Amino acid sequence: MGVQVLRHGLCQHARVRPVRDAPRLHRAAAAAVPGRRNRVTDVTDEQTIPALAPPPPARPKKRKRPLDKDHVTLRAKLGSYLILAPVAILFVAPFAWLISASFQPISTIFANPPTWLPDDPTLDGYKGFLNLGELSEAQQAQGHGDWRWFANSAFVAVTITVLQTFFNALCAYAFAKRRFPGRNVIFVLFLATMMVPGQVTLIPNYIIIQHIPFFGGNDWLGNGGHGWLDSYWGLIMPGVVSAFGIFLLRQFMLSIPDELLDAARVDGAGELRIFWSVVLPLCTPALAANAIFTFQGAWEDFFWPLVILSDPDKLTAPVGLALFVVQNRTDWNLLFAGSVIATLPMILVFVIFQRHFVRGIAVTGIKG
Repeated sequence: MGVQVLRHGLCQHARVRPVRDAPRLHRAAAAAVPGRRNRVTDVTDEQTIPALAPPPPARPKKRKRPLDKDHVTLRAKLGSYLILAPVAILFVAPFAWLISASFQPISTIFANPPTWLPDDPTLDGYKGFLNLGELSEAQQAQGHGDWRWFANSAFVAVTITVLQTFFNALCAYAFAKRRFPGRNVIFVLFLATMMVPGQVTLIPNYIIIQHIPFFGGNDWLGNGGHGWLDSYWGLIMPGVVSAFGIFLLRQFMLSIPDELLDAARVDGAGELRIFWSVVLPLCTPALAANAIFTFQGAWEDFFWPLVILSDPDKLTAPVGLALFVVQNRTDWNLLFAGSVIATLPMILVFVIFQRHFVRGIAVTGIKG
């Protein structure tokens, strides 16, 4: 069997490329025929060229087996857990020991090795701290230790949180959606106050609180009395505005389309109505994040209440806990019990508003 060719045909560029219309049958150029040149002449109709053997089939390439998506996800999770587990233990272990020590008698709190699970748990620390039993030496030294400290802290923290969240939102709305001369300059000045430590403004704030007119026996010039010293207003008013809170809410409000506000203006809504009915409902995640930060700072504040408060009945929880550390003896079980009680509100607030907190932090950086 052979391949018949034309008698007077010419074959140029033989064995250069495969046949176009039959890529499967002719995968490569034909092999050279021994004793013949590329040019074929004077071939009769009866002359034939022996058929060429087909080239050996190419070996199929080995394909890499794709990794299972679930397998990759599992490996990533295991790697994350191996990294995060030691960090979590580092943060959780002190608090776990604090809870364990609050249920132990003084004799076993500082035992070596430490006791994580007390053999004989007791509630004497909590009873003594809440003034439900006999007063300890530490309580007698400072007068009493009871739940009023936590009530004071709750009142001050909630009031500061509500006022600061509202006024921060007002300022943020003005910086984000209103146009007025010097807007950017004023905003930069607000941000600059974040770089000033609180210790620098402590004495000026104290003088201002002391000389508030018409309060605490002061005249209209702020002289003659003590102003807001040793009062709840002295604790609350310096914290009603926060530069960080204004920045946080402004970043979120920049992501709100101006078309929504323009549509409300076309419907006849004023600026306060737009702020209250349109902007605030859309800013719920950022407001929750600001509220958590504010509540945490107000609840844990120690230095400012220590400076302006002198009445034991008005002390906040951090200052009251510090009074248990007396010179001659410290009732550690009472101190640890009070520390656990003081920590619980922050844990509850974070657990309840965790979803809004994380979402608010994630979306406040959309625009700068």
